[in-house]
Formats: sequence, C-alpha cells, structure tokens
Amino acid sequence: FAGKNRRLKQAKEEAQAEIEQYRLQREKDFKDKENSALGSHGNLATEVDKDTEEKIKRIGTSYEQYKENVLNDLLCLICDIKPEIHVNFRING
Repeated sequence: FAGKNRRLKQAKEEAQAEIEQYRLQREKDFKDKENSALGSHGNLATEVDKDTEEKIKRIGTSYEQYKENVLNDLLCLICDIKPEIHVNFRING
C-alpha cells in the first residue's frame, strides 16, 4: 500500500513537471508569435523613445543656453522701478 502511494505521488510530481514544461513552451511560442506580429509596433515604440530622448536633450540644451539671459531680463524688469501716480488716484483736498 505504501509503495502504491509513493508511486502515485511520484507520478503526480512527474505530471506536474510535464505540465509546467508544456506551459512554459506554450508561453514562449506565444511570445514569439506576438513579437513577430507586433514587431513593427516594437520598432515604433523604440523610435518614439529615441525621439523623446532627443527632444528632452534639446530642451535641456536650450534651457542652459537661455536661462541666464531670461533671469537677467526678469531681474532688470523687477529692479527697474519707475514711480508714477496711478491715473485713478485723486488728491482730496
């Protein structure tokens, strides 16, 4: 009786290993078919990523190039005070 249970347990483990192997093979086949069907889509995604990286680099370069001028212009506008009386101001007298 113990030998029969041991053999059933061993058979179950072997069957589970075969099932797992089959499942992994089917997943691999599916991935291969998916990649072949969507290959151009994968290339498009890579192209978009590359284009995005280039745009980010250009924006960073532009930022570094112009930030000093923009800050100087902004500070000049803020610090160049021209006191004037507002047109709606009335002196009550």
